[in-house]
Amino acid sequence: MKWKMAPSAMALAAEDVISELTQNGHEAFWVGGCIRDELLGRPVHDMDITTSAVPEEVIAIFARSIPTGLAHGTVTVLQDGHGFEVTTYRTESGYVDHRRPDHVEFVSDVKEDLRRRDFTINAICCGLGGDLIDPFEGEKDLALRMIRCVGDAEERFDEDALRMLRCVRFASVLDFSIAKNTWRGLLRQRDKLAHIAVERVRTELDRIVEGPHPRRGLAMLARCELLARGKAPFPWTGTDLAAAAALTAGIGELESAHLRWALLLHALKQSAQKADELLRAWTFSGTTRTSVVQVLRVREAWTAALEAVPPGEPGGTDLMRRRWIAAVLTFGVEAAEGWLSLLAILPAAALPAADRIPAVTAREWIAQMPLKSLSELAVTGNEVAEALEKRPGPWLGNMLSALLQATASGDLLNNKQELLLEAKRMDGHEL
Repeated sequence: MKWKMAPSAMALAAEDVISELTQNGHEAFWVGGCIRDELLGRPVHDMDITTSAVPEEVIAIFARSIPTGLAHGTVTVLQDGHGFEVTTYRTESGYVDHRRPDHVEFVSDVKEDLRRRDFTINAICCGLGGDLIDPFEGEKDLALRMIRCVGDAEERFDEDALRMLRCVRFASVLDFSIAKNTWRGLLRQRDKLAHIAVERVRTELDRIVEGPHPRRGLAMLARCELLARGKAPFPWTGTDLAAAAALTAGIGELESAHLRWALLLHALKQSAQKADELLRAWTFSGTTRTSVVQVLRVREAWTAALEAVPPGEPGGTDLMRRRWIAAVLTFGVEAAEGWLSLLAILPAAALPAADRIPAVTAREWIAQMPLKSLSELAVTGNEVAEALEKRPGPWLGNMLSALLQATASGDLLNNKQELLLEAKRMDGHEL
């Protein structure tokens, strides 16, 4: 097998593993995603190996091995700095939880092992000689750009309900179509998604939204209404998601994952508070959730500022600038820049409050700010309290925020003496 899309060191290490297995009287092949991606000309990031050797035999052959999944026949073999999952040919049965098999039986025929796999494009294996073993015509489906279940689609989705989301994810990421029988099987089994853990559903959804063709995947999810059947709340109809997908034409241009989610939730007309609740329920990390929600909070501050400043009002542009600076200071430059990135790709009809301030102008306002956080202020809270001979308290935070706003807006120089004089003036007016 001549690998073009895999790192040469990894390919050579995997070849050594397969050679060692065959020299010890066993069959062994590369299998699954690495073959699929090599045939598609996509980068190969890892390599799985299937073998006739049972786990105990694999462990006996390789001194550096980890029994990562003995019940399912998997041993991780460490070779030249790379790890390879080596799995015994097996059949599976009794998927009571619609996720994992209750019974695994080791077999001697690699074609029986391929028969248990999800899609034809993942049911291909290849040995050292380079000849493909492809009993379900996965190579043909790759040429047709088609996602098709191995065997009966309803059975495959009933065995493991997560395969339905994987089906949509592969079609989205690879820009493939889904075979009619596979799509019908998905629709008939979609209620089974309720058996799948939220974390696993979110992982697949992440890969769709963060992939190269998210709009395609979202449109498929809208048509099948699969997500509404899951354990996590998904309070939209397929029509809602379809409308949101239509608004996300530029989602592929956004590099940041959290910006993609912010755009999707904006298109689904979610408030920052509601988005926070949903992201918690969907088991997103705190870092991702905070990043997404902060962008939506900037959106709400931007919209409120536009609504508060009537068109043509004298001094309206400066008032808008000041309110924008306040939002930047409150929610952070990254969140503000994120919202402006979304503004740049949203259709004009989807912009808030008949948007009148170009995003480029708002970016210029950020660039002109002499400071962007409290840590950059030339005076500390203790210094302010000492100068005013007062005990620190809630008043101090309010005063520092006011000083920061005035300095960021250009009303004050970021100079300790001037800031302390302004603090005394504010104190005299009982801020």
